[in-house]
Amino acid sequence: MSSIQIIVNLVGTAALQTLIMVFASTVFSLILGFPLGILLCTADPLTGISPKPVLHQALTRIVNVLRSFPFIILMILLFPLSRVLIGTSIGTSAAILPLSIAAAPFVARIIETALKEVDTGVVQAARSMGSTNMQIIIKVLLPEALPSLVSGITLTIINLIGYSAMAGAIGGGGLGDLAIRYGYQRFRTDIMIASVIIILLLVEIIQFTGSKISSALQKSR
Repeated sequence: MSSIQIIVNLVGTAALQTLIMVFASTVFSLILGFPLGILLCTADPLTGISPKPVLHQALTRIVNVLRSFPFIILMILLFPLSRVLIGTSIGTSAAILPLSIAAAPFVARIIETALKEVDTGVVQAARSMGSTNMQIIIKVLLPEALPSLVSGITLTIINLIGYSAMAGAIGGGGLGDLAIRYGYQRFRTDIMIASVIIILLLVEIIQFTGSKISSALQKSR
């Protein structure tokens, strides 16, 4: 097998691992962060449709603490939990857990910010028509904030690509692991450059796609 074929196989496998990590952690971070973001918005004592100062303060503290953790440290702290839930603390599957937990508070803030951008007049109009809080969230806040939500999710995916590359430094697999083990430790500059190029291409494709979808949603309103 030629050197080029070896590089293609290595980069292809690592890229697939990165895509698996990013896709799975995006889904799980949305599952965790979406309801948290909605609660942060609706429970806000100043602008929320169902003000709950104590709950809002508690959630804010939790989100701020989780967001302040450097990802590498968070991943190391979650090694025991990964072993319990997944059976290992290294590899692509094990990296999904810390990636999801690291991204969840970021997602929550994005959801909160997007929902707070919705015109209060629209919310008040829905309230005057007898809509319940749940109806306002589902039929008013989420549809009105959809373009911003898509932009925020796009940014989350891009951040997760960066996190997944850092996860490679401690055995997370993917392009980051390939760049470190083969590119850096074995002095294979060609493999490191190939890994970086693939990461940059992934970011560009995701950013382009997200921007297009967000613009289309904005125009259709």
